[in-house]
Amino acid sequence: MLWVYGAKPMTSMIDRIGADLAVAIKAREAVRVDVLRMAKAALKNREIDKRAPLDEGETVRVLQQLVKQREDSAEQYRAANRPELAEKESAEIGFLKGYLPQDVSDEAIAAAVEAAVAETGAATGKDMGKVMKAALAALQKGGQAVDGKRVNEAVRKRLAG
Repeated sequence: MLWVYGAKPMTSMIDRIGADLAVAIKAREAVRVDVLRMAKAALKNREIDKRAPLDEGETVRVLQQLVKQREDSAEQYRAANRPELAEKESAEIGFLKGYLPQDVSDEAIAAAVEAAVAETGAATGKDMGKVMKAALAALQKGGQAVDGKRVNEAVRKRLAG
């Protein structure tokens, strides 16, 4: 292996995106090329902002943000009666979700919320921030994709009842 001064190790997901980009270019898959280039650029920008290589968790968070942006855009396009643009966004979401780990189950979220409530001693809705922080931290340690909205709903439900 040839080492270059100043070279940094890349995470496996970034390597996979780069390899898939090369394949998509050769196959002339325009939509997939656009999505992978956008994802690679977003990851590179985050690396530059951080001034260090991204770990796997940070890479997942960047890709989750890109998926969320696409979901919001698709929703806005549907509201504006632009189904062709909403369909394009949905296709991009499909490509991006292929790089994300499986979503956390509802049971795992409920268990993490229960553990966070016990850990923080939360009793009312005023303690929601502490519970959210503890539950999200526990869920993200597992290396799975976590939707903050689902955790928020579970915490609200638990603290209300």
